[in-house]
Amino acid sequence: MAHDSGRSSAVAAVYQQFRRWLDAGVFEALVSDVQSIAREWAGRKGQPSAICIDSRTLQSTPESGARAGYDGAKRRKGSKVHIAVDTLGHLLALTVTPADQGDRDQVAPLAEQVQHVTGSTVELAYVDQGYTGPSAADAAQQHGIRLEVVKHPMAKRGFVLLPRRWVVERSFAWAARFRRLARDYERLPQTLKGIHFIAFAILMTSRLITLATS
Repeated sequence: MAHDSGRSSAVAAVYQQFRRWLDAGVFEALVSDVQSIAREWAGRKGQPSAICIDSRTLQSTPESGARAGYDGAKRRKGSKVHIAVDTLGHLLALTVTPADQGDRDQVAPLAEQVQHVTGSTVELAYVDQGYTGPSAADAAQQHGIRLEVVKHPMAKRGFVLLPRRWVVERSFAWAARFRRLARDYERLPQTLKGIHFIAFAILMTSRLITLATS
């Protein structure tokens, strides 16, 4: 019993430290620093002038079900993760909403986060047709960003790799390889956001090591 009690105390201490790091934005700062270094080592400017924005819906679980919404397009109940990445796929900004919330409504908070992280260097954002309309364009323009909608070809057969748009889809695929991000297992949306930044910190640090040793 004493052994179990000691282990529980250790787990609680680790979780409390994890929460402190999340609340302090440690992982967001780490991702920001690493992405800037990785861009420079890849021959790019430290901060991007163009980004890609998109969302994906994560299936809810008993832990996250209380804040879940229903995504009619995906026919799935859960949470929607909205992200902005640079043209290399590095995470810049992220918001979490119930799955029934529209993508257009998250353009403003994403744009604000992106400009804060980059020092207002971003001028252009590539988006899909879910972001069409004046409301999304105006929300982005208020933060100095122009939206460019990348549309599907009028006639297509099979899989089509859309210019620019594939980058953010690849970023989602990277995140989905982390088992904790296969579904929404978190009681709090802030925790889900933090775990995404942890995952990208791992991914981007690994890429940085590859660049440094190549």
